Amino acid sequence: MTYTIGLLHPGSMGCAFGAQLRAGGHTVLWCPDGRSNATRHRAKQAGLEPGTLPELVSRSDVLLTLCPPAAAEDVAAQVAQQGMLDTSRIYVEANTVAPPRVQRIAARLAPMPVIDAAVVGSPPVGGKTPTLYLSGPSSQADRIVELFARTDVRTHVLGDSIGQAPALKLAYSSYQKVSRVLAAVAYGAAESYGVADELLVIAAKRTRSYLLETDYIPKAAARAWRWGPELEDAAALLADAGLPDSLLHAAASTLARWDGKRDERLDVAEALEALRVERDLDGPS
Repeated sequence: MTYTIGLLHPGSMGCAFGAQLRAGGHTVLWCPDGRSNATRHRAKQAGLEPGTLPELVSRSDVLLTLCPPAAAEDVAAQVAQQGMLDTSRIYVEANTVAPPRVQRIAARLAPMPVIDAAVVGSPPVGGKTPTLYLSGPSSQADRIVELFARTDVRTHVLGDSIGQAPALKLAYSSYQKVSRVLAAVAYGAAESYGVADELLVIAAKRTRSYLLETDYIPKAAARAWRWGPELEDAAALLADAGLPDSLLHAAASTLARWDGKRDERLDVAEALEALRVERDLDGPS
């Protein structure tokens, strides 16, 4: 079965998705109003059909939004203003936004069904095959799986709760992107003292991601009383090298939440609970 998809808006990722959907036999629409010449060129190269926003909404079986995360709610508001919020089409919120924001978008667009989604991987060009993680009502999620069946975009349904897909992406991104920043400042500090090559020798001995070692979380909690001061010294090293030290101060502050767990034997759930902030359910007084 073929569909008509309204793409909001064709950036580099959006255009790559649009080209994949076109190759799969679907019609892909986009709205050029207010878009840059670069966007217009990308859309033309991908074979997307231009039209007004009311035309895009009224003609589409699926509205797929791939835009800067900061604009996600504004884009949903623009769609809501068209007044065609019925159950005949599906809105796919595929931006990396926090779950409460996705829930606000779903409430704004009701009764139009909303599937939240998150892309993990590079744009689907040159043989690359990103995964589109989906969560939301199962019948609509199955239609999105069918939509990408003949493309290089892999799909994976997480469940029927709105917010699961961006939660997965943000949890992964928090590790991946901060790790890249830490690698940069760590290498910069070592380079400043002429030991960068030796740092890389040490790093090459490890090939497994720390993210896979969840059983080490309780050990980190038990050793936090020693690790915190060490990270403060590491922050001083970075500052001395003229590099940002705020990440390491933040890590030391996080470790301080485990101060009361010195040398304790915890399980993962207990260690994580000790990290969580106690929320004031009554709000500020």
